[in-house]
Amino acid sequence: MDLIQRVKSHFEEGIAVKQVAANLLSAPAAAMVEVLVDSFMQSGKLLICGNGGSAADAQHLAAELVGRFEIERPAMAAIALTTDTSIMSAVGNDYGFDRIFARQVEALGQAQDVLLAISTSGNSSNVMAAIKAAHEQEMRVIAFTGKGGGKIADMLNVNDIHLCAPSDRTARIQEIHQVLLHALCDGVDALLSGENDV
Repeated sequence: MDLIQRVKSHFEEGIAVKQVAANLLSAPAAAMVEVLVDSFMQSGKLLICGNGGSAADAQHLAAELVGRFEIERPAMAAIALTTDTSIMSAVGNDYGFDRIFARQVEALGQAQDVLLAISTSGNSSNVMAAIKAAHEQEMRVIAFTGKGGGKIADMLNVNDIHLCAPSDRTARIQEIHQVLLHALCDGVDALLSGENDV
């Protein structure tokens, strides 16, 4: 086994997927930034959910928005629905694991808020339940998926934004999602600061 080539292939495949994604996802990603900034300007907040690596991405994004990304700016209201173990274990025990995010959306979500729903497969049942709850609260939904979008692609309405990573490989999908998270943070910073440079 040539481990050097094996490692190199990850870089090469990642570059190829990012080039395809740059063409497919730049326009909807820009729309995502505008939706989120509009929500923040209306005193809205971002609720974020996902499982496993996507849960880590949810926390990462919340930290960047509440704290800062690359420039000083006011704190933005973002909540990762993946962090409160007491809520998650209570809801999971009493209502089932599929409800751990939806119940929080029902409690915290309002019409001016946005849900960012992250699922590499597009088929995570608890993420789908959160999307349904968000729609019932008249919230807009931004969905990060891969593998063609799965069932989530069919749940979204005309006001939602779907960013589907053009890959079937979980590692590549997660890498695209991380680029999108950073692009979102950068776009929020640029719009709120009035910066015009790329």
